[in-house]
Order: sequence, then C-alpha cells, then structure tokens
Amino acid sequence: MENTNNLNPELGSASIKPPQKYTFPNFLLSIRLKYIKLGYHYLIKHAMYLLILPLLGVVSVNLSILSAEDLAQLWNHPSFNLVTVILFSALVVFMATLFFKCRPKKVYLVDFACFKPQPELMCPREVFMEQSTIAGIFSEENLAFQKKILERSGLGQRTYFPETLFQIPPNLCMAEARKEAEMVMFGAIDELLEKTGVKAKDIGILVVNCSLSNPTPSLSAMVVNHYKLRGNILSYNLGGMGCSAGLISIDLAKQILQVQPNSYALVVSTENITMNWYFGNNRSMLVSNCLFRMGGAAILLSNRSSDRHRSKYQLIHTVRTHKGADDKCYSCVFQKEDENKKVGVELTKDLMAVAGEALKTNITTLGPLVLPMSEQLLFFASLVARKVFKMKIKPYNPDFKLAFKHLCIHAGGRAVLDELEKNLELTKWHMEPSRMTLYRFGNTSSSSLWYELAYLEAKGRIKKGDRMWQIAFGSGFKCNSAIWGALRTIDPAKEKNPWTDEIDEFPVHMPKISPLLS
Repeated sequence: MENTNNLNPELGSASIKPPQKYTFPNFLLSIRLKYIKLGYHYLIKHAMYLLILPLLGVVSVNLSILSAEDLAQLWNHPSFNLVTVILFSALVVFMATLFFKCRPKKVYLVDFACFKPQPELMCPREVFMEQSTIAGIFSEENLAFQKKILERSGLGQRTYFPETLFQIPPNLCMAEARKEAEMVMFGAIDELLEKTGVKAKDIGILVVNCSLSNPTPSLSAMVVNHYKLRGNILSYNLGGMGCSAGLISIDLAKQILQVQPNSYALVVSTENITMNWYFGNNRSMLVSNCLFRMGGAAILLSNRSSDRHRSKYQLIHTVRTHKGADDKCYSCVFQKEDENKKVGVELTKDLMAVAGEALKTNITTLGPLVLPMSEQLLFFASLVARKVFKMKIKPYNPDFKLAFKHLCIHAGGRAVLDELEKNLELTKWHMEPSRMTLYRFGNTSSSSLWYELAYLEAKGRIKKGDRMWQIAFGSGFKCNSAIWGALRTIDPAKEKNPWTDEIDEFPVHMPKISPLLS
C-alpha cells in the first residue's frame, strides 16, 4: 500500500512518522515571460474595436459642430465636396461596421441558484465516523486517519450526504446515483427558473458538468427530458474535468453565446457522491471521502442587451490554464483501482506543488488583463531589472487586491486556502467566503464558487461596480479564473439563497484542530 503520510500538510496520519510539509511554491521565484506575453495577447485580441471607438468619437464630435449653414454649403457646392463627402461617408460606414463586427458580445449573469438539501441529510462528523466504523471495511489505523483528517479539514457539523450513505449497508447503485443527481440538479434549476421568470423553452444552450458520474443517457439529457427543452437546444455534457469544470462550463457557454444571438445559456455544475464513495484502505483515496459533500448550482447567462438591466453581473474575462502536458500534473489527481480492485480517486503528495504552479501560470496570464497600470509598471520594472540588468533585488509582488473587491476561491480544502492566503497576501476578510463555504457545505466540487458568491450576496457586500475573481483548481491539472463585474447593488433582503436564513451565524471561528465529540 502506498504511504500517503505526506498527502496534505494539514491532515497528518495515524502513523508515527511525522508528515513532511508540502506547500505552494513561491510565485515570484520563477515568473515565465511566455505567460506574461500570453496575458498581453489576450488583452490585444479584441483591441481593434477599442482603437476604432475613439475615432468614431472624434468623427461624431466633428459632425455635431456642423451648423445648418455648413451643411447647406456642402449641399450647394457638390462639385468641390462630392468626392470628400463620399469618401468621408464611406470611412464612417466602414469604421462603424468594423467596430460592431469586432466587438465581442457582452455576456450577462442574470441570476444563479445553489441547491440546499433537506436538514435530514445533514451529516455531522461524528455520524460520518460512526458510519465508517459500522461499514466494517476500514482498518483501525485508517479510521484513526479519517478522524484526524476531519478534525483538521475545516468542515463543520452541517454538511450533506445523499440518503443512501446513511443506510446500512449503503446502497451504492446507479438508481441511487440518478436519484441524487435529479434531486440536486432539478432543485437548483427549479429555484433559478422561479427567480428569473425565464421559461424552460426559452433556453437555447445547456452545459452540464459533473466529473465522476457520466451515465447514459447523459446528465444533460436528463435535464432536457425533465424540463422538455426545445429540440434544437445546443446541449453539452462535461465529465472528468474536476473541480474547475464549473468555470470551464462558463467559458464554453460564453464562447457559444458569441455566435448565437439573443440566447439564454443554462450552466449546471454538480458532483455525484453516491457512485464515487471509496470503500478501501488506500489513504491517498480516503481523503476524498472526508472532504467531498453533496451540492450543486445552476447559472443563467444571457447575451440579450435587454437583459442587462435585470442581470446581476457581467462576465469580463475568463482565463484557463492546463498543465496536463506534464506527467506529474496529469497524475496528481487520478481515478483508479487500488490493490483490492476498489475504485477511488488518488491524491498524490505532489498535489500542493502542482496546484501552486498552475495558479502561478494562471495569475501571470491574468495580471495584464486586470491589474492597474501602476502595478503592471512596478512589476515590469522589477522584472527588467532582474532579468536584463541582473540586479539582485527582491521581485515585486503585484497586489491583486487592487484589481478585485471580492475573491471566491474554490473551497477544496483548508491547506490550499491557507497557502493562497499567504502567497497572495490576502486578508481574513477576503478568505471568509471560501472558508465559511468549506465549513458549512464542505467541498462541493465545481459548485463551491457559487455558494461563496451567494455568501457575499447574503452578507450584503456586493455593490454596483465591484469586481469578483472566481478561481478554481481541478484534475488534469487545471487552474481557471473568471472575472465578473457587478451591474447593480445586491440587496440581501430581496435574495433567496442557501445562506439567507442563517447568515447572521457567520463567520464562525475555525480552530486549526476541531476535536470530534466522543
């Protein structure tokens, strides 16, 4: 059996050997110029219409100052001005056409909904350990290992499991997996349609992502059948793409909305616990049992200009980073069979370092798109001084807090959140949505970002003009970012989300170790 004592710096193990600490690499030690170049490539990709816009403004200003006498003179002396007028008019028409053709369509987030299971599906940590013990599968050492993970995980007492995992023995079958998927997805979609007033028949694009459950017919087909969506709907089902698949789905929907005018796109992000519970004794696969919980979210996007006034956010940027070409990155989160042919997801000791490298690449590409010019100039000056003039100075760490008001970091685990807080020099206030989501709902995979945004809304922190940074990690290995701009101030009194009835209880204090009740 593989030794996984070093699996996670916060989890430890039941063995005597002390764990070695694996942390994120220092982002500033090896900034690669090709990723900075890639960021600027994104920046100028649609620069054509940005250059045309001021020219159109100049033309408009000049036209506006023409008096009636000037226009009459042009009309009365066509022999001197005809060629000029024709050329000028052709230029205006050409520039206007080029502007509207080059301009990317704006994508709005009309609203979103997160699924909140019934109270009877809550699973306190003590119940988790009791069920694991009763199962009679795990060794005493691995029961102690799971207990240690839970005490250091940052999860609270009110996370959720599907009904079948409370049964003795659990009935882990396809029927129960479908039952869980229907409950989560339909629950989130029903609430979303109710909040937006959009009819199911009006949805032209559907993207569903679920990493570890891929039945036939697909989950997207399940949604189409249940809501009787129209026959020409563009339907996509993303599987095996890990916890960052939610932002991949957003990016895919954005790309489709660029070529499908006046359309609604429904994005559904979830994970299925039932069919992916691990009943074995490989510690690197047991971690997932302890951290992952049931949850899902539905998001409605639109490219209709008429929806802007009622939408909450506008999608500004998406940046995707894929490190799968590297074997270590590809295999650090890997679904396979253990030595006893039990299927599980193995998390290797390289996970933290791989996540750090992926994040470094992603934010290096993202920087030129979002950082204020002052930060970019300071960073560039530091880079030139070190790379060109070989000066021995400390690298300049751009302050990403100047680019965003709020951050939603995938609540994958306490160790990742701790390292991000340290490396990006974030405050407790910035980390609060992620830590409270991990505490209240656990790791709900790709949907965790939306529980975090719902937390910000319930707290009344979203103001018009605020920028939000969503960032997620996933197997492969991938790191993806989405930048949103708030189109209006969100009034928590008018919102309905999973936090509404209990938001006054948060934030809560999260000790490094929270012992289980005996």
